[in-house]
Amino acid sequence: MTIFCKTGAKILTSLLFLLAIISSCNDNSSPQSPYADLLSEPPFSGLTDSIQDEPNMDLLYFKRAVLLNTNNYLEPALADFQKAWLLKKDERYAMGISNLLLESKPDSALVFLADALKILPNSLMLQLTLAKAYQAKGETDSAIQACDRMLATAPHQVDVLKLKADLLFHNDQASESIKLLEQAYALTPYDLELNYALANQYAETENPKVLALCDSLIRVDTLGLYAEPYYLKGIFYSNKNENVKAIEQYNLSIQKNYQFLNAYIEKAKIQYNEKKYSEALKTAELAASIKSTFPDAYFWVGKCKEAMGDLPNASVNYRRAFELDKTFTEAKEAMDRLSK
Repeated sequence: MTIFCKTGAKILTSLLFLLAIISSCNDNSSPQSPYADLLSEPPFSGLTDSIQDEPNMDLLYFKRAVLLNTNNYLEPALADFQKAWLLKKDERYAMGISNLLLESKPDSALVFLADALKILPNSLMLQLTLAKAYQAKGETDSAIQACDRMLATAPHQVDVLKLKADLLFHNDQASESIKLLEQAYALTPYDLELNYALANQYAETENPKVLALCDSLIRVDTLGLYAEPYYLKGIFYSNKNENVKAIEQYNLSIQKNYQFLNAYIEKAKIQYNEKKYSEALKTAELAASIKSTFPDAYFWVGKCKEAMGDLPNASVNYRRAFELDKTFTEAKEAMDRLSK
């Protein structure tokens, strides 16, 4: 009997020790956590103390996750969202996890969303995030199919219409994309982002509807804050080869916001194509002076220098553009061409 009691006591002690280890591993604020020092400091310390008092309160982990995310501490934020989700299958917690994974690990986001949707199959937000995860992975057909499933049950969901329109536009289906954006615009004409998306597609497809839409945006901008309507009108005129009108609109865009760098580049392109290399060079150099890390400005400085016969400085600027943006293949090709 004595032997049995000692053995039982040893087993009980071992179980308690094991439970303590498991608990500490699941607690984002435990001493073993790599985030312990961070979470013990303001503004997180108050919530951390509350979590230590009530370690199974899912809402406390969620609140701390939101605070961490707001302060750009993404890894501990993800850990807290995951802990909250482990404790309670709440849509908010799943959205926190999926949005953070979507930024850096779309594969992991897809796996998590597939599991989460088994638990919350009617969550439109999770379905929308699933479509965005497919988009992030470049799986356009899967993303469009996900949008179609949502629209079958919720045909007036503007966010879904906008996402599908964007997918179609980048899938060279511009006319279908515009129809969806027009449908969304009819539902929410006050959505500024939607207005610009529709105006951009009108401009890119040389649709004159862009002019009336941009003029309406200019009229409601009573403080004169926005450069985008003028810029998009400029794109329309550029695509129509009406260069004088295009430059006029780009200049108006720059007047509204001198930091609107794309307007400088589009203006420089026209000047370059008209063989006004000195003027194009000044425009591109001005853009570079406003933002020294803007690769497009250096690329166009390089093109102008090359056209003017200054090959050494052209090469320097092409290299600078590529160093700032390693995906800038056109700059890399130009740099390599001049180095031969």
